[in-house]
Amino acid sequence: MSRLEQHTPDGAIATMIREPAPLIGRHAIADGARIVVLIPAHNEEGQIGATLSALARQSFPAAHIVVVCDNCTDRTAEIAGAAGATVLFTKGNAAKKAGALNEALRQLLPSLDDDDVILVQDADSMLDDRFIEHAMGYLRRGYGGVGGVFRGGAGGGFVGHLQRNEYARYARDVTRADGKCLVITGTAAIFRASVLREVSAARLSGAVPAGDGAGGVYDTTVLTEDNELTFALLHLGYKVVSPPECGLETEVMETWRDLWAQRLRWKRGAVENCLQYGLTRITWSYWLRQVLTFTGVLVSIVYLATLVTFAATGQLHLQPFWLAISLIFVVERVVTIRHRGWGQMLLAATMYELVLDYYLQACHAKAYLDAMFRTTKTW
Repeated sequence: MSRLEQHTPDGAIATMIREPAPLIGRHAIADGARIVVLIPAHNEEGQIGATLSALARQSFPAAHIVVVCDNCTDRTAEIAGAAGATVLFTKGNAAKKAGALNEALRQLLPSLDDDDVILVQDADSMLDDRFIEHAMGYLRRGYGGVGGVFRGGAGGGFVGHLQRNEYARYARDVTRADGKCLVITGTAAIFRASVLREVSAARLSGAVPAGDGAGGVYDTTVLTEDNELTFALLHLGYKVVSPPECGLETEVMETWRDLWAQRLRWKRGAVENCLQYGLTRITWSYWLRQVLTFTGVLVSIVYLATLVTFAATGQLHLQPFWLAISLIFVVERVVTIRHRGWGQMLLAATMYELVLDYYLQACHAKAYLDAMFRTTKTW
């Protein structure tokens, strides 16, 4: 039996004891696995309805959907409940998304068979109609985790537009790599129950970082719990994949300030995950990427400083060699965005996206400094 809190009609909160809903779906899949969805949500009343509608359209609908309301003060729970989802309220959780998921998984995992499947997705993401069907095919092939390839949603003005282009290039890279990815992102990821149990046991045994110290699947001590979980799976011998057919749409950050906070958390979290695991046969390629990114930041600083100095002293001259190099970058910008249409390709040729490139370079520099000086972590 599970202990859940639910809103009563008068707005108060009542605690009740309820028998768990049966995890038997009408649409049984070949291996008999049951699909359970976990959606951590904090004040997502504007999006949760669309997220649940997308799940209802899946070619293999989930047997059970749980919306984990984490310190919500809006109508998220009411909307989710009206859509047929089970609503679980966290109690005193201060560990954000990772803590909310751990609390739900501690209740859920004991009731599942090893071959049952758990889909964890953000409350602001909408899965394509065959996401689960395609993901299940990869789980049957032995992958430890299957992630999604995301597109940017509407809105956000110019900063939203830049993110949509950025995500389109990410999708292109993953597609060209046949789904090979660095991280199975938190937008949507699917796992067998047995794999998540193994992660929990590995934390207790010390085979991977301990996280919350109580065997929680997600590490509550880090900024990027999805990146850390990917590291854990890889160190346990599993492979991960983000196949191009597992598409979804996710919200973009609508202001430069929100984008800065998001990317600072992502970048610093990735750096600290590398420090957390050290240099291993798994992490060496991630360390290499950090070195290359750090080098890129330094080169950008030197380049801009040199450009400004030469322009200020009247010594700035165009050279054929550097013009040719610049042309290569223009072609790359255009080609990598071609599936968004000719209009976007022509815009990309103006190199206006350098605004985002240098903005993110500055964010990377701040992340390295924060990690180096161990400033207070913020979500």
